Amino acid sequence: MINKVILVGNVGLDPEVRALDSGVKVARVRLATSERYTDRQTNETKELTEWHTVTLWRNLADIVDKYVHKGSQLYIEGSLRTREWTDKDNQKRYTTEIVATDMKLLGRRGDAQPQQEVNDYSAQSAYQAPAQQPVQQPAYQQPVAQPVAPAPQPAQQPVVPADSADDLPF
Repeated sequence: MINKVILVGNVGLDPEVRALDSGVKVARVRLATSERYTDRQTNETKELTEWHTVTLWRNLADIVDKYVHKGSQLYIEGSLRTREWTDKDNQKRYTTEIVATDMKLLGRRGDAQPQQEVNDYSAQSAYQAPAQQPVQQPAYQQPVAQPVAPAPQPAQQPVVPADSADDLPF
């Protein structure tokens, strides 16, 4: 079975970011996707906009908190989840949302995106096993200076006599 969603759209409201009691960060983004089509009866171009609720966990929520705002263009990969709850009137309510596993910050030329090297992010959703801790790298050590041998002198070109046939201009 496959449950995969890919969206490219614009953020409609500034993201809601909060931390749970356990310290895990979660962000909620409202993303608008649009498609254009031509009405065959009126020959008019129309646009259909869909609004999606996207939930991002842990590292993705950190990135959303720092770099995403209303109007940002995002590429989202994730899966559909339906939640159920009981409201204050004791009515059962349902919502379907996208739980993101990958996100890319997109933008058009002229957009004031922070820095371009912060572009591609992958994170594990709340439903996957936690990532392994990175291996500690040894501390940087200054390289030891090696003695430098003198550069070899270029070989001298043989002197060609002035009346040589090689001196002819043609």
